[in-house]
Amino acid sequence: MKITIERAALLKSLGHVQSVVERRNTIPILSNVKLEARKGSLSMNATDMDLDVVETVAAEVATAGATTIPAHTFYEIVRKLPEGAQVQLQNVADGGQLELKAGRSRFTLATLPIEDFPVMGGGDLPHAFALSAADLRGLIDRTRFAVSTEETRYYLNGIYLHGAKRDRVEVLRAVATDGHRLASVEVPLPAGAKGMPGVIVPRKAVAELRKLIDGAEGEVQVALSDTKIRFAFDDVALTSKLIDGTFPDYERVIPTGNDRVLDIACKEFADAIDRVSAISSEKSRSVKLALKAGSLVLSATSPENGTATEEIEVPYRNGEIEIGFNARYITEILQQIGGETAQFVMADATSPTIVREAGDSSATYVVMPMRV
Repeated sequence: MKITIERAALLKSLGHVQSVVERRNTIPILSNVKLEARKGSLSMNATDMDLDVVETVAAEVATAGATTIPAHTFYEIVRKLPEGAQVQLQNVADGGQLELKAGRSRFTLATLPIEDFPVMGGGDLPHAFALSAADLRGLIDRTRFAVSTEETRYYLNGIYLHGAKRDRVEVLRAVATDGHRLASVEVPLPAGAKGMPGVIVPRKAVAELRKLIDGAEGEVQVALSDTKIRFAFDDVALTSKLIDGTFPDYERVIPTGNDRVLDIACKEFADAIDRVSAISSEKSRSVKLALKAGSLVLSATSPENGTATEEIEVPYRNGEIEIGFNARYITEILQQIGGETAQFVMADATSPTIVREAGDSSATYVVMPMRV
C-alpha cells in the first residue's frame, strides 16, 4: 500500500473512527484501525465488537492495499503534524510495519495482519428508511440527557426508537429514561419505517452517531433488524448491536390527569434555578417551587451554606402548590426546549410533572418531584 493524503481530511475522518476504539483492550487487534486503499480513496474501519464505524476519504493511491495500525497512536501523530501537510503512508517491505512521512517527519508504526481484523457484518437488515440529519440530531439531542448510566438496568442504557401513534398520526418516537426523568420526542414516521421493531440503541452508539452527523445535511439512511442497526450517509457508515432487553412501558408513567398549568419563560426560569441552586449541596441540588396566583418563589436550603430564595412573576391561576425538584434535571429539560416558553403541568407534590414547550406537542418530558 502506498498513498498520499491531505492532513486535514485524514484527521477529520480518523477522529471519527478512532473514538470508537477503547483505550484498554485485551484483544490487540481491537486497538487498531483498518486502512484499505483503493481507486482514489482510503477507507478507515474501527470496531469494539459492539460498534463498527467505516469512513472513506479521498486519497492519491499509488499502490492499493490494506493493513491495520494502532488507532490512537496514529491519530495523535496526524493531529500533531503541521497544517497543510501532505501525509504519505507506505507499507515497509517486510510487511510488519507502516511508514508515515510528512515533510521532514518520519514514523514507523507496527502493524497487525489484516486477516485478524474482525468483520462486523450488518447481516440482513430488513427494515430501511431515510431520516433527515436535522431530525435525527433533534431526536438524539432532546432525549439522550435522560439515558440511564446505571449498568444494572442495562435496558435503560440507550434510546428506545420505535413507531407509535399520537392523535391517530403515525410517528417515529425516541424515548429515554433513567427512572427519575423521561424524555419522549417524535417526528413524522418516515416511509419504510412502518412495521419496524422497537429497538434500544446503546448509549455509546448514540454518542458516536451524534458526532458523525454534527453539521451533516441531507438524509441519513437507517437500516435495522432485531439485533443490529446501521446509519449511513455521505462516506460514513456506523453499525451497532442493539441492547437485548425490553424497554419498560413508558406511557404508563406519563400522567394524564394533571391540572395545574404553569407557563414560564425558559431563560428566566433556568437562570433563577441556577442562582438559587448554587447554595444547595452538590449531591441532591434540590430546589423548592412555591406557586400561588401570579407568583413563583424558588428556594433552596443547605445546612452548611444557608438559604436562597428568588421570586418570579408568572401568569399562574391554578391554586397554591409547593413542589421540589432536582435542579439539574429541570435545567437539562429547559435546555432542550427550543421556544421561549416552557409549560409545566403538575398534579401535586408527589406525582410526576409533565414539561413541554408551549405550543409544541412533539416533545414531552416527565420529571419526578423530590421531597424538600
